[in-house]
Amino acid sequence: MKQEDSQNAIKGILWMLGTGLCFVGVTVLVKVLGTRLPAAQTAFIRYAIGILIVIPALRSIIAARLTKGQIGLFAFRGAVHTCGVVLWFFAMARIPLADVTAMNYMSPIYVTLGAALFLGEKLAARRILAVVAAMIGALIILRPGFREIETGHIAMLFTALSFGVSYLVAKKVGDEVSPTVVVVMLTLTVSIGLAPFAFSVWIPPNMVEVLILAGVAALATVAHYAMSQAFRAAPVSVTQPVTFLQLVWAVLLGAAFFGESIDPFVVLGGTVIVSAISFMSWREAVLKRKHRTPVANETKY
Repeated sequence: MKQEDSQNAIKGILWMLGTGLCFVGVTVLVKVLGTRLPAAQTAFIRYAIGILIVIPALRSIIAARLTKGQIGLFAFRGAVHTCGVVLWFFAMARIPLADVTAMNYMSPIYVTLGAALFLGEKLAARRILAVVAAMIGALIILRPGFREIETGHIAMLFTALSFGVSYLVAKKVGDEVSPTVVVVMLTLTVSIGLAPFAFSVWIPPNMVEVLILAGVAALATVAHYAMSQAFRAAPVSVTQPVTFLQLVWAVLLGAAFFGESIDPFVVLGGTVIVSAISFMSWREAVLKRKHRTPVANETKY
């Protein structure tokens, strides 16, 4: 059993490494895309291409026979996620890769707070400490009063909040429908939500820009698939620390290809946030194992 757990942990780590590489690839492509196209338009094209990718899974929505309540939750998630996506594309084109990556780590903290406020989950001491530590990490990155806080930084604060709310809704509705339905509904609702904003500021894209956004859509789809495989193979407490490598890669790529200086405060702040999330995930995994009752013929671990 221990050998099997070890093998699953390695699989989970490798899948999460792949997830990180894909997400960093997404940020690099969006950075290359620049600011010629409005953020809402670039986000819409990315999700519109995503619809083409998930076409084979559209039948799953019909088979699911969603209730009015579920459709309402999906619509709300789509609206919130739409805001987050637009803000992320806006920030990505205006602040360094490392800043975007580090501040995006705040989403799990918002999820923790939201789960306590809206889903009735207990806000234990370990969670409170993790939240406080993550907030300190965010302050280290932003350093208000010591550096100029750009519009991209403000956008990322609300991006993380939007994605946190989106994940909370996904967590609630995910207990009732399959992961495939959750992914397809997100793609559809965000595409619909972005459409009016995109067409109101539409600038005809050139072929290079379309190809870049196609790459963004493909990498993002692969990243979400790899992440789901990582979570299936190993506990979050094992895979979560691996996400810190995204910040390392973002710092190196930003410096190597975009002439961005390496800000030690951003690295330190990101490390504090990831450490807080990893500690919280590890403690909850330990407590879950302690309270787990093994089924027949199963060894407790």
